[in-house]
Amino acid sequence: MPTFKALAISFVGFFCVLTLEAQMYEEPITPPLKIPIALSGTFAELRSSHFHAGLDIKTQGRQGLSVYGVWEGYISRILVSTSGYGKALYVTHPNGLVSVYAHLKKFAPKIEAYVKKLQYEKESFTLQKFPKGDEIKIEQGELIGFSGNTGGSFGPHLHFELREADSQRPVNPLLHGIKVEDQIKPQLRKLFMFAKTDDDSLQMVKEFVLNKLNDSLYVTPLIKAGGQLGFGLQLFDRQDRSWNKNGIYKIRLRVNGQDFFDYRFDDFSFQDSKAISQLIDYKTYMDEGTRIQKVFDPLFEDLSFIKQTTNGILNAAPGKSYQLVFEVSDFQGNTSYIETYLEGIETEIATTDTNTNDRSLIVPEKDYLFDFEGIEVYFPKKSLYRPHLLKINGKKDTLFLDRNRLPLRTALDLQFPAATQDSLEQKQSFIALLNKKNKPSYVYTYYKEGSWRAKTKILGTYTIARDTLAPEIKPLNFKPGQWLSNYRFLKVKIGDDFSGIRSYKTYINGKWARFEYEPKDGTLIYDFEDQKFEAAEHQLLIIVEDNSKNSSRYETVFYRKY
Repeated sequence: MPTFKALAISFVGFFCVLTLEAQMYEEPITPPLKIPIALSGTFAELRSSHFHAGLDIKTQGRQGLSVYGVWEGYISRILVSTSGYGKALYVTHPNGLVSVYAHLKKFAPKIEAYVKKLQYEKESFTLQKFPKGDEIKIEQGELIGFSGNTGGSFGPHLHFELREADSQRPVNPLLHGIKVEDQIKPQLRKLFMFAKTDDDSLQMVKEFVLNKLNDSLYVTPLIKAGGQLGFGLQLFDRQDRSWNKNGIYKIRLRVNGQDFFDYRFDDFSFQDSKAISQLIDYKTYMDEGTRIQKVFDPLFEDLSFIKQTTNGILNAAPGKSYQLVFEVSDFQGNTSYIETYLEGIETEIATTDTNTNDRSLIVPEKDYLFDFEGIEVYFPKKSLYRPHLLKINGKKDTLFLDRNRLPLRTALDLQFPAATQDSLEQKQSFIALLNKKNKPSYVYTYYKEGSWRAKTKILGTYTIARDTLAPEIKPLNFKPGQWLSNYRFLKVKIGDDFSGIRSYKTYINGKWARFEYEPKDGTLIYDFEDQKFEAAEHQLLIIVEDNSKNSSRYETVFYRKY
């Protein structure tokens, strides 16, 4: 049996080759920011519903840092959104890659002018535009925008990513010359064991606290178990300039000195994110908020970055011994190891709750329709990853779909009968998901043929809720009738305490005006430099609608000379 020292030597050799291969990028790259690169998010790290498609580069807690094009090319997509990537630019390059710059505060002047013209033409702050190849050309190192915190960002940073132009497949920017100082080994916290149960799934059955022997090696006590076993890790990685708990680059499991299972994040497909729940222990994540990253192939789903043919499930036979070495690495080759030994024993297959009196068996190969006096839920084929017993029932105006401890592969169709013919009540009502405190949250709902309908990928309890209150609109930095000649911005706060803001319309002197909406703090901001007016008196009109179609209007007069 190979010693750990011999294994470690082979690992070092492997990573020397890996590092050389990783550095073979095709041409020099200009960093998107002129500051040392520090990361708050790594490529392909596991997020709540997706694999992270790029690098989150810290901007020293500030907004407004200059952002530069990494190679020459042309702007192929412009996105302005109040969610997701916020303000984002996509630049297509001759080398077959597309670079993406997201959560920008604003664009460079020539791009900002182009976008402003489109927004006023469409009378919409949000937009998506695909310019032609000769419209907005970019030189390598040219200023293209300024870093910010727009969209689904929770702090100032630059989201930077690279994609293959043809496939739109995200690739690791570190493979193409983005430099990150990193001499810190990944941090390993716990080892978890999964065992086969009588419903033919692997469930987490035991956790092991790791004993750290030195700066890279962890061990556990002898493990005694048998049958089909899988393993998972609680772990994170850091870089020299960052204290954030980021994702790792590579995991490999060796059994008795032989490669058994591995994957690494050089690239992936956006389709992979549909199965991200299969790479973690979903139940633990929902119950405790802790991610256990699996080191075996998820059931019923192929992930494109897993290249091998074995599934990483160990069949531990009675009387046999196994040396397990888990190897976790970052892109620079800094590696941490877990070495443990397993003794195979006779074991019974763990049983699940077999009481089927109040449960229904759902198998992926079939579709199911449950009807509780008009309250319906439809499970299409392949809505689950594997067969499962679910508690499903409905009464009055409530539908019970077990608990959110099981990931869904495809969305379910929900339907509730409308008990009223009142058009206003129909408009204000919606399907809501109840949280653990029975507080309802809005689910996108539409009314059709006498019923409210929605789709969901979350198990839980659903009911009908009603939002009767219109959104609030109030000025932030001015009063009605005030002179604002010395002001650069006009600021208004909007909000809705239930179903949420659906849309807003803003006008000055009867013409659409470009107000920027920031949902994180509910502000609408107008830049007085946007347009010039001859008269000093100005009529302001703001109309806001929530998701239940309750509408509010705010009208006032202000004065300003240009």
